[in-house]
Amino acid sequence: MEKNRIKEHTFAICAYKESPYLEECILSLKKQTRKSNIIIVTSTPNHYIEELSEKYGVPLYINHGEHGITQDWNFAYQCADSKYVTIAHQDDVYLPEYWQKIYEYLRQSKRPLIIFGDYGELRKGRPVLNNRLLRIKRLMLMPLRVKAFWGSKFVRRRILSLGCPICCPCVTFVKAHLHVPVFKAGFRSAEDWEAWEKLSKEKGSFVYVNKILMYHRIHEDSETSIILGDDARKKEDFIMFRKFWPEPIARILVKLYSSSEKSNNL
Repeated sequence: MEKNRIKEHTFAICAYKESPYLEECILSLKKQTRKSNIIIVTSTPNHYIEELSEKYGVPLYINHGEHGITQDWNFAYQCADSKYVTIAHQDDVYLPEYWQKIYEYLRQSKRPLIIFGDYGELRKGRPVLNNRLLRIKRLMLMPLRVKAFWGSKFVRRRILSLGCPICCPCVTFVKAHLHVPVFKAGFRSAEDWEAWEKLSKEKGSFVYVNKILMYHRIHEDSETSIILGDDARKKEDFIMFRKFWPEPIARILVKLYSSSEKSNNL
Protein backbone atom coordinates (compact mmCIF):
# COMPACT_ATOMS: atom_id res chain seq x y z
CA MET A 1 0.00 0.00 0.00
CA GLU A 2 2.79 2.43 0.90
CA LYS A 3 4.53 1.81 -2.42
CA ASN A 4 1.33 2.66 -4.28
CA ARG A 5 1.02 5.88 -2.34
CA ILE A 6 4.59 6.91 -3.10
CA LYS A 7 3.95 6.52 -6.84
CA GLU A 8 0.64 8.30 -6.46
CA HIS A 9 1.96 11.83 -6.04
CA THR A 10 5.22 13.79 -6.07
CA PHE A 11 6.20 17.16 -4.69
CA ALA A 12 8.96 18.38 -7.02
CA ILE A 13 10.75 21.25 -5.27
CA CYS A 14 12.40 23.73 -7.63
CA ALA A 15 15.51 24.89 -5.78
CA TYR A 16 17.54 27.90 -6.92
CA LYS A 17 20.88 29.02 -5.51
CA GLU A 18 20.85 29.06 -1.66
CA SER A 19 17.37 29.93 -0.42
CA PRO A 20 17.24 30.23 3.39
CA TYR A 21 13.66 28.93 3.21
CA LEU A 22 14.31 25.65 1.39
CA GLU A 23 14.61 23.57 4.56
CA GLU A 24 11.29 24.92 5.89
CA CYS A 25 9.64 23.94 2.60
CA ILE A 26 11.05 20.40 2.79
CA LEU A 27 9.89 20.00 6.40
CA SER A 28 6.34 21.10 5.51
CA LEU A 29 6.20 18.43 2.80
CA LYS A 30 7.55 15.80 5.19
CA LYS A 31 4.61 16.55 7.53
CA GLN A 32 1.88 15.79 5.00
CA THR A 33 -0.92 13.71 6.53
CA ARG A 34 -1.16 11.69 3.32
CA LYS A 35 2.33 10.58 2.42
CA SER A 36 3.87 11.64 -0.85
CA ASN A 37 7.11 11.34 -2.77
CA ILE A 38 9.46 14.34 -2.58
CA ILE A 39 12.26 15.29 -4.98
CA ILE A 40 14.44 18.38 -5.45
CA VAL A 41 15.35 19.69 -8.89
CA THR A 42 17.82 22.46 -9.63
CA SER A 43 19.75 24.11 -12.42
CA THR A 44 22.11 25.75 -9.90
CA PRO A 45 23.65 22.81 -8.01
CA ASN A 46 25.62 23.74 -4.91
CA HIS A 47 26.76 22.30 -1.58
CA TYR A 48 23.83 23.87 0.29
CA ILE A 49 21.16 22.12 -1.80
CA GLU A 50 23.13 18.85 -1.85
CA GLU A 51 23.49 18.94 1.94
CA LEU A 52 19.74 19.36 2.48
CA SER A 53 19.05 16.61 -0.06
CA GLU A 54 21.25 14.21 1.90
CA LYS A 55 20.01 15.37 5.32
CA TYR A 56 16.37 14.59 4.52
CA GLY A 57 16.88 11.72 2.08
CA VAL A 58 15.29 13.63 -0.79
CA PRO A 59 16.52 12.66 -4.29
CA LEU A 60 18.22 15.49 -6.19
CA TYR A 61 17.91 15.95 -9.96
CA ILE A 62 20.11 18.44 -11.81
CA ASN A 63 18.93 20.17 -14.96
CA HIS A 64 21.91 20.23 -17.32
CA GLY A 65 19.79 21.51 -20.20
CA GLU A 66 18.38 24.93 -20.95
CA HIS A 67 17.82 27.06 -17.86
CA GLY A 68 14.99 29.43 -16.99
CA ILE A 69 11.77 29.46 -14.97
CA THR A 70 9.66 27.56 -17.48
CA GLN A 71 12.50 25.20 -18.40
CA ASP A 72 13.09 24.34 -14.73
CA TRP A 73 9.37 23.81 -14.10
CA ASN A 74 9.04 21.54 -17.12
CA PHE A 75 12.12 19.62 -15.98
CA ALA A 76 10.61 19.18 -12.50
CA TYR A 77 7.35 17.97 -14.03
CA GLN A 78 9.17 15.36 -16.12
CA CYS A 79 11.33 14.15 -13.21
CA ALA A 80 8.25 13.29 -11.15
CA ASP A 81 7.55 9.60 -11.71
CA SER A 82 3.98 9.59 -10.43
CA LYS A 83 0.35 10.08 -11.51
CA TYR A 84 0.15 13.51 -9.96
CA VAL A 85 2.77 16.20 -9.43
CA THR A 86 2.92 19.48 -7.53
CA ILE A 87 5.75 21.82 -8.52
CA ALA A 88 6.68 23.22 -5.13
CA HIS A 89 8.50 26.52 -4.82
CA GLN A 90 11.47 26.51 -2.44
CA ASP A 91 10.32 29.55 -0.46
CA ASP A 92 6.78 28.35 0.22
CA VAL A 93 5.19 26.31 3.01
CA TYR A 94 2.53 23.65 2.53
CA LEU A 95 -0.02 22.91 5.23
CA PRO A 96 -0.10 19.28 6.47
CA GLU A 97 -3.45 18.49 4.82
CA TYR A 98 -2.49 19.85 1.35
CA TRP A 99 -2.17 16.51 -0.46
CA GLN A 100 -4.95 14.83 1.52
CA LYS A 101 -7.46 17.54 0.54
CA ILE A 102 -6.28 17.64 -3.07
CA TYR A 103 -6.64 13.85 -3.26
CA GLU A 104 -10.17 13.93 -1.84
CA TYR A 105 -11.29 16.45 -4.46
CA LEU A 106 -9.55 14.53 -7.23
CA ARG A 107 -11.71 11.54 -6.38
CA GLN A 108 -14.83 13.69 -6.86
CA SER A 109 -13.86 15.06 -10.27
CA LYS A 110 -14.31 13.94 -13.85
CA ARG A 111 -11.18 14.01 -16.06
CA PRO A 112 -9.29 16.53 -13.90
CA LEU A 113 -6.56 18.55 -15.62
CA ILE A 114 -5.34 20.58 -12.67
CA ILE A 115 -6.51 20.88 -9.10
CA PHE A 116 -5.63 23.74 -6.79
CA GLY A 117 -6.61 25.33 -3.51
CA ASP A 118 -6.79 28.70 -1.85
CA TYR A 119 -3.63 30.10 -0.27
CA GLY A 120 -2.31 32.65 2.17
CA GLU A 121 0.89 34.65 2.13
CA LEU A 122 3.98 34.67 4.31
CA ARG A 123 5.24 38.19 4.97
CA LYS A 124 8.24 38.65 7.26
CA GLY A 125 7.69 35.10 8.47
CA ARG A 126 4.05 35.61 9.46
CA PRO A 127 0.97 34.18 7.72
CA VAL A 128 -1.33 36.72 6.06
CA LEU A 129 -4.68 35.14 5.27
CA ASN A 130 -6.58 38.18 4.05
CA ASN A 131 -5.55 41.23 2.03
CA ARG A 132 -6.75 43.08 -1.05
CA LEU A 133 -5.03 40.81 -3.58
CA LEU A 134 -6.18 37.61 -1.89
CA ARG A 135 -9.77 38.91 -1.71
CA ILE A 136 -9.76 39.75 -5.42
CA LYS A 137 -8.44 36.33 -6.38
CA ARG A 138 -11.01 34.56 -4.19
CA LEU A 139 -13.76 36.64 -5.75
CA MET A 140 -12.56 35.68 -9.25
CA LEU A 141 -12.56 31.99 -8.33
CA MET A 142 -16.03 31.99 -6.75
CA PRO A 143 -17.69 30.28 -9.76
CA LEU A 144 -15.38 27.27 -9.32
CA ARG A 145 -16.73 26.72 -5.82
CA VAL A 146 -19.62 25.14 -7.69
CA LYS A 147 -18.68 21.59 -8.69
CA ALA A 148 -20.89 21.76 -11.81
CA PHE A 149 -18.62 24.48 -13.23
CA TRP A 150 -15.33 22.55 -12.90
CA GLY A 151 -15.66 21.16 -16.42
CA SER A 152 -16.90 24.37 -18.06
CA LYS A 153 -14.49 25.86 -20.60
CA PHE A 154 -16.64 29.00 -20.72
CA VAL A 155 -16.44 29.63 -16.97
CA ARG A 156 -12.71 29.11 -16.61
CA ARG A 157 -11.93 31.25 -19.67
CA ARG A 158 -14.08 34.07 -18.32
CA ILE A 159 -12.16 33.85 -15.03
CA LEU A 160 -8.77 33.91 -16.75
CA SER A 161 -9.85 36.78 -19.03
CA LEU A 162 -9.67 39.08 -15.99
CA GLY A 163 -6.27 37.94 -14.69
CA CYS A 164 -4.56 34.97 -13.08
CA PRO A 165 -6.09 34.02 -9.71
CA ILE A 166 -4.57 30.51 -9.66
CA CYS A 167 -1.47 30.28 -7.46
CA CYS A 168 1.03 28.14 -9.38
CA PRO A 169 2.76 26.41 -6.41
CA CYS A 170 -0.68 25.40 -5.11
CA VAL A 171 -1.50 23.47 -8.31
CA THR A 172 -1.37 19.70 -8.70
CA PHE A 173 -1.13 18.41 -12.26
CA VAL A 174 -2.83 15.23 -13.52
CA LYS A 175 -0.16 13.92 -15.88
CA ALA A 176 -2.34 11.40 -17.73
CA HIS A 177 -4.54 14.23 -19.06
CA LEU A 178 -1.87 16.77 -19.99
CA HIS A 179 0.50 17.33 -22.90
CA VAL A 180 4.14 18.28 -22.44
CA PRO A 181 5.67 20.74 -22.18
CA VAL A 182 3.14 22.28 -19.80
CA PHE A 183 4.89 25.67 -19.68
CA LYS A 184 5.91 27.73 -22.68
CA ALA A 185 9.42 29.15 -22.77
CA GLY A 186 9.80 32.91 -23.15
CA PHE A 187 7.62 34.12 -20.29
CA ARG A 188 9.08 35.39 -17.01
CA SER A 189 6.01 36.38 -15.01
CA ALA A 190 2.92 35.13 -16.87
CA GLU A 191 4.23 31.62 -17.54
CA ASP A 192 1.61 30.09 -15.26
CA TRP A 193 -1.24 32.24 -16.63
CA GLU A 194 -0.24 31.22 -20.18
CA ALA A 195 -0.31 27.54 -19.18
CA TRP A 196 -3.76 27.84 -17.57
CA GLU A 197 -5.08 29.66 -20.66
CA LYS A 198 -3.85 26.85 -22.88
CA LEU A 199 -5.30 24.19 -20.60
CA SER A 200 -8.60 26.08 -20.31
CA LYS A 201 -9.36 25.06 -23.91
CA GLU A 202 -8.85 21.35 -23.17
CA LYS A 203 -11.56 18.85 -22.29
CA GLY A 204 -11.49 18.21 -18.57
CA SER A 205 -11.85 19.90 -15.18
CA PHE A 206 -10.23 22.74 -13.28
CA VAL A 207 -10.87 21.56 -9.71
CA TYR A 208 -10.88 24.18 -6.96
CA VAL A 209 -10.53 23.42 -3.24
CA ASN A 210 -12.00 26.40 -1.39
CA LYS A 211 -9.62 26.03 1.55
CA ILE A 212 -6.22 27.53 2.35
CA LEU A 213 -3.71 24.76 1.67
CA MET A 214 -0.37 26.56 1.55
CA TYR A 215 1.45 29.83 2.21
CA HIS A 216 3.18 31.66 -0.63
CA ARG A 217 6.14 33.66 0.65
CA ILE A 218 6.50 37.31 -0.37
CA HIS A 219 10.01 38.70 -0.02
CA GLU A 220 12.18 41.15 -1.92
CA ASP A 221 14.49 38.48 -3.36
CA SER A 222 11.67 36.42 -4.90
CA GLU A 223 11.48 36.17 -8.67
CA THR A 224 8.08 37.92 -8.68
CA SER A 225 9.44 40.90 -6.78
CA ILE A 226 12.45 41.12 -9.11
CA ILE A 227 10.29 41.03 -12.23
CA LEU A 228 8.08 43.82 -10.89
CA GLY A 229 11.13 46.06 -11.02
CA ASP A 230 10.99 46.24 -14.82
CA ASP A 231 8.33 46.32 -17.56
CA ALA A 232 8.35 42.57 -18.22
CA ARG A 233 5.21 42.00 -16.16
CA LYS A 234 3.12 44.60 -18.04
CA LYS A 235 4.27 43.38 -21.44
CA GLU A 236 3.38 39.78 -20.64
CA ASP A 237 0.07 40.78 -19.05
CA PHE A 238 -0.83 42.58 -22.27
CA ILE A 239 -0.01 39.48 -24.32
CA MET A 240 -2.29 37.44 -22.08
CA PHE A 241 -5.20 39.89 -22.07
CA ARG A 242 -5.04 40.00 -25.89
CA LYS A 243 -5.88 36.28 -25.92
CA PHE A 244 -9.32 37.25 -24.60
CA TRP A 245 -9.96 40.91 -25.52
CA PRO A 246 -9.50 43.49 -28.32
CA GLU A 247 -6.41 45.67 -27.95
CA PRO A 248 -8.11 48.79 -26.43
CA ILE A 249 -9.77 46.75 -23.68
CA ALA A 250 -6.56 44.78 -23.08
CA ARG A 251 -4.61 48.01 -22.48
CA ILE A 252 -7.17 49.22 -19.95
CA LEU A 253 -7.10 45.89 -18.14
CA VAL A 254 -3.28 45.96 -17.93
CA LYS A 255 -3.43 49.32 -16.14
CA LEU A 256 -6.05 48.05 -13.69
CA TYR A 257 -4.25 44.74 -13.18
CA SER A 258 -0.88 46.35 -12.54
CA SER A 259 -2.22 48.08 -9.42
CA SER A 260 -2.51 44.68 -7.75
CA GLU A 261 1.26 44.18 -8.19
CA LYS A 262 1.83 46.59 -5.31
CA SER A 263 0.82 43.73 -3.00
CA ASN A 264 4.16 42.07 -3.79
CA ASN A 265 6.09 44.95 -2.25
CA LEU A 266 7.05 44.64 1.41
